[in-house]
Amino acid sequence: MTDTLIPNGCKSNGPVENGYFKKGCNPFAQTGRSKLQNKRAVLNQKIIKQMRMRAGAENLLKATSNNKVREQVVLELSYVNSDLQLLMEQLEGLNSSVEVYQNVQESSSIPLIPLGLKETKDVDFSVPLKDFILEHYSEDGSNFQNQIDDLMDLRQACRTPSRNNSGVDLIANYFSQLSFLETRFFSPTRQIGIFFTWYDSFTGMPVCQNNISLEKASMLFNMAALYSQIGTRADRQTLAGLEDAIAAFQKSAGVLHLLKETFTHTPSYDMSPAMLSMLFRLMLAQAQECLFEQITLPGIRNEFFCLLKMAQEAAKVAETYAQVHQSMIETPITKNVPFFWTTMSQLKINHYNSLAHYFVSTALLDHQLNPSDDEDKQEKALSQLYDAMPEGRSPLDILKNKDERRRIGKAHLQRSIMGHEEAIRTHCRCRHLQKLDILSDILRASLNRSLTKFEQNDKEDEFTDYMLAPDIISKTEKKAEMEIPAATKGPLSVFSAKQRWTAPRTIRLILQDRDLGFTLKGDAPVQIQSLDPLCPAAAGGLKEGDYLVAVGDTDCKWMGVSDVMKLLKDVDEEGINIRVVSMMDSSSQPMATKSATYCGGLSKTYSMICLAHDEDDKNPKSRKVAKKPSFLSFGLKNKKSSSTLSLPNADYSRPWNRPSANYSNSHHESGLY
Repeated sequence: MTDTLIPNGCKSNGPVENGYFKKGCNPFAQTGRSKLQNKRAVLNQKIIKQMRMRAGAENLLKATSNNKVREQVVLELSYVNSDLQLLMEQLEGLNSSVEVYQNVQESSSIPLIPLGLKETKDVDFSVPLKDFILEHYSEDGSNFQNQIDDLMDLRQACRTPSRNNSGVDLIANYFSQLSFLETRFFSPTRQIGIFFTWYDSFTGMPVCQNNISLEKASMLFNMAALYSQIGTRADRQTLAGLEDAIAAFQKSAGVLHLLKETFTHTPSYDMSPAMLSMLFRLMLAQAQECLFEQITLPGIRNEFFCLLKMAQEAAKVAETYAQVHQSMIETPITKNVPFFWTTMSQLKINHYNSLAHYFVSTALLDHQLNPSDDEDKQEKALSQLYDAMPEGRSPLDILKNKDERRRIGKAHLQRSIMGHEEAIRTHCRCRHLQKLDILSDILRASLNRSLTKFEQNDKEDEFTDYMLAPDIISKTEKKAEMEIPAATKGPLSVFSAKQRWTAPRTIRLILQDRDLGFTLKGDAPVQIQSLDPLCPAAAGGLKEGDYLVAVGDTDCKWMGVSDVMKLLKDVDEEGINIRVVSMMDSSSQPMATKSATYCGGLSKTYSMICLAHDEDDKNPKSRKVAKKPSFLSFGLKNKKSSSTLSLPNADYSRPWNRPSANYSNSHHESGLY
């Protein structure tokens, strides 16, 4: 069940680090969790195949008027829909396979529900980023090939994170890199040819976009899912394990909240606001359940005030699961939430409400108000237990009247027995719940305990006048709250895709009386200010507000003022070359497109076919992109190509003999930086 670290002796093309796989990742760990994830990936591919077959059948059905052909298509379409339904049931089974995520050493804890990781397809950043670096920053993209490879390796490693903090750090590292990537390469005024494909964790439907927000949102979802798996795996029979579980579920809820508030229009159904709200409540409910277990771990004292306290704590857990269950049964969530999840939440509502009634019954049946007891304190504790006292009796009357205590105590015991019986019936309704033997044992043990208590307090000659015990007010000393993990700082906003820059200019810097002729300000990169218009640098073309990017052969884009001054203080009388760039007005005319793979004298490449956005191209077929279907309408027919899966593909219809643009070989031409 552990994520074993395999030495690099294995033959693998995966990312490695210091002779091993990247810390927090092991794609060859043969765990139950990894096997389930592999099955999920296979199911996603099968679902895509059936979706394409259904799309073709529906298109043929619309196009033909031959009755015989239409009958055959309708028959084939029914087979395809049946296969899709079976695949969806298999995917639901994977989301219901919670036993492999539990701690193997536990033998008396109710299983918890983890989230499965979203699956994705490989992404090649290499060509699009190198194109953009040359076009926008006027630098050779090949010089950054190693960094691009590292980024791709990091993304690949995030597909198989370890179920521990190292795995979370791995995803967080890549998520922070995405923020840098978005700022420096994804401009709002142009599209870069990088397509991200992610599969819905509940429906298996793919979503493909060239929007990096989909990538960031999916990484946040996987981070929340990994936290939930860490919490599920924790050993809840120890105090340290419970603390880890509580922290993990609260962080999972925090990440889901951040995802909901930050990415409000995600096309994937599992990241819709309604689904994220339900998952957020589920994580907090499980954290509250772990808090309850933390209180009960040392044992529950058979003492009046302690029992009433535990009753309200158990009622609080039931209340949080009631909120989760209410979210699950609302449309449209109820169509895609696994039946296992719904029945498990309903089971826990009954179980913890039954525990609450059992604790109250024990407090009333096993304890009497003695002269030495604090009467006012007991009266206050009992009055805070109900919204309205049973049959309008005062708390003090109930405490002092032995028969009344007995009658109300037995009423709570009856509700406890009824609740446990309902939980067992719920357990029997779901075949996935029936696989959890430990859950069945816990429910039956709880029922037997309540039945034993009832038999001990049942008299044959006693007149039976059962009343309905009132509901118990929930209350807790430790409420589960979301915890957003420490976010990494965002990138500098100077060199970004949103700014427009001149190409770097070389200026000869000569000192006069050890004076530069200007001062520096800012921090990574430094900016020219207080420029003397009569100094040699100004005569050479230096401008107020220019950004200093190199001193001699040293790149100083990310140096502060003190570091740059160290480079300039030893300049001799002959001077030194510096390179600067100027920020252009955003209203300037657009510049000619340069490309690392499409320039003068070079043939068009696959990159150019996929990435070029030529407004002068009058061939509508070559630039037509099919509209993505709504994946929320799975199984339904939309008005236009509802089942057509629009994935990016190369467009080979563009004429190959079209003349290429002529670009100057000079590096001093205007460019985007």
